[in-house]
Amino acid sequence: MTEKKKHHKEHETEDKLNETQAEALAEAEAAGQAEAEIEALKKQIEDAEAKASEYKDSWMRSQAEFQNYKKRLERDNETMRLHMKGDIIKRILPVLDDLERAMQNRPANDAWAEGIALIVRKFQTTLESEGVKRIEAEGAVFDPNFHEAISSEHHEDFESGHVIEVVRNGYMLGDYVIRPALVRVAQ
Repeated sequence: MTEKKKHHKEHETEDKLNETQAEALAEAEAAGQAEAEIEALKKQIEDAEAKASEYKDSWMRSQAEFQNYKKRLERDNETMRLHMKGDIIKRILPVLDDLERAMQNRPANDAWAEGIALIVRKFQTTLESEGVKRIEAEGAVFDPNFHEAISSEHHEDFESGHVIEVVRNGYMLGDYVIRPALVRVAQ
């Protein structure tokens, strides 16, 4: 019986050893699975972070493009307003030209002529308050951006390429030329 007990104990020990090995093997498999799951989760996190970064970059680019669009739209609207304002003023300038010509031939000490002079000054003040400036041309170097030549003449008092006389005043609104000055140029 002792032999039987001994054999039974060996068998029990062997069973426990097999059981322990099986448990260790199961734990190792579980640890391997857990490690694989952790790696898969880490990969998912990296992918999600990459997508989030990509979405953020795309959003930031869209925001910058939208801001640029708004600025461009505001600039275009301002330019359009400037040109519309310039077109209206351009239609009114011939009236000012006529009044200025009338003032050149006015009689001295005439109350009526003084009234016309007052209207001319008021007209000029109103244009200046709107940002309209007269192009100073007489004696200046001819510049086709600001001047329109109607004749080219020999003149002893002016160098070649300089404006001799302004026939019709030119005007600017900011940097926009409403109407170029009509001039005679020295040869």
